[in-house]
Order: sequence, then C-alpha cells, then structure tokens
Amino acid sequence: MFNDIGPLELVTLVVLAVLVFGPDKLPKVIQDVTRTIRKIREFSESAKQDIRQELGPEFKDFEFEDLNPKTFIRKQLENDDLGLKEIRNGFDLKKEMAEVTDAVHSRETDAPASGSSAGRVDMTKKPEDSGKDDRPPFDADAT
Repeated sequence: MFNDIGPLELVTLVVLAVLVFGPDKLPKVIQDVTRTIRKIREFSESAKQDIRQELGPEFKDFEFEDLNPKTFIRKQLENDDLGLKEIRNGFDLKKEMAEVTDAVHSRETDAPASGSSAGRVDMTKKPEDSGKDDRPPFDADAT
C-alpha cells in the first residue's frame, strides 16, 4: 500500500500527524482509521463473495484481479496453450538488431568469399542522372 513512501517521508508524516492531532488524540485517530479500513475490507470481501455466489459454479475460478487489463494480458501471455513461450524464447533481439545494423551499414551477414555483390543495390552511390527534372509533377488536385 505504501511502497513508494521512503523513511524520511514517513517520519515527516508522523511529525505532521502529531502536530495536527496532538499527542493525546493521535492514538484515538489511528484506531478510528484502522477500524474504518477494516470495515471497508470486510465490505469488499462480502461483496466479492456475493458476486461469486450470483455468478454460479461456472465461474468458480473467476478472479477479480483479471478485470485489470495488465493482469489479464500477463495471464494470457503466460498461458502455455497458445505456444507464446516458444515464440518468445526463439526470438533473439541481439541477433535481429545485429542483422539490421549490418543491413544499414551495407554489410552482408553471410558474405560470399569472392566478394561479389550481384543482385545487391549500393545505396551509397547517387543514381545516374537521366536528364530529367528531379521535381515531381505538379498535381492541381492535391493542392
């Protein structure tokens, strides 16, 4: 519940609570707050039980945490029926990135020993000038 509160922040909250409520009223306030939290939790659990009873035996393994989209997606991705673990384990990101880097730098991963580049386009050369204008044709409908 308070995972993101550090020790200094906690001490600050305690000092602030003592200053606001006073040392004599602070224990009573803490008891009231804990009692209220306990009642809210009991109400929540009884509501969950009522919903499970109303849904019937078909939904006996229904979890309310599955209504959270992140939890639902994580649970579906971990499902072994889909075969996603094999796909995820078969994907090597470093190898794929190395191939993309080699392609960008115009290196072949499986370069032949003869060094020929038949069928390969050299992107570093400028295209031959055919005497045409480099501007695209004017389209009056597009403007």
